[in-house]
Amino acid sequence: MQSGNPALNKNTFLDAASGALVAHGDEAMTINGTVNRTGLLLILVLVGAMFSWSRFSGAESAPAMLPLVLGGAIGGLILGLVTAFKKTWAPVTAPLYALVEGVFIGALSAIFELRYPGIVMQAVALTFGTMAAMLLAYRSGLIRATEKFKLGIVAATGGIMLLYLANFAMGFFGHSMGFINGSSGIGIAFSAVVVVIAALNLILDFDMIETGAQSGAPKYMEWYGAFALVVTLVWLYLELLRLLSKLQSRN
Repeated sequence: MQSGNPALNKNTFLDAASGALVAHGDEAMTINGTVNRTGLLLILVLVGAMFSWSRFSGAESAPAMLPLVLGGAIGGLILGLVTAFKKTWAPVTAPLYALVEGVFIGALSAIFELRYPGIVMQAVALTFGTMAAMLLAYRSGLIRATEKFKLGIVAATGGIMLLYLANFAMGFFGHSMGFINGSSGIGIAFSAVVVVIAALNLILDFDMIETGAQSGAPKYMEWYGAFALVVTLVWLYLELLRLLSKLQSRN
């Protein structure tokens, strides 16, 4: 069973572990190493975000944010795909992804902050609070990554991604699924469900990383594991930003 995170799947770490000791001597993936690299990537995301945020000076600078949003989104997608398909490149591509994704997040956050003052700090606090809660639930055994649990989260995540893809395609024809971006009761409920699914993906990520460390995956997989966690955290942050904006637009 695979993680709902597209960067992680059943064989992500197990395949890499098969040649770990041959190709990398005694260097093997550890949980502490992955945690350290996750921290470094999050710092790089912050650096990228601060770069974009520094370019924002009010409503008159909002148009200047759009190229940063678009460029960051496209650059992050490309680097994310490269990292997913070339895991051995993760020590280089993962930091680059974090920087570029930070530029995207910073510019988008500035636009949201302009319309809903205070929303960014709320979303950031909720993102890290959720991560801490999920880690505690996982380590305490309160939530276990059983096969049925994994199947449910993977199916739900896949369904959400298909909805987003369909909504994107409909946009070319002037149509959209109103509940995805709308602030109606259904729209808010949909965003709340997506936030829950994104948060539960962290449980699957923790489980897959722990499996990689136990199976002796090569050292570079620490970077890949950190990259995968950042992918999920970015998704969670964006969904929280969307949910909070819907709630505030009703006030």
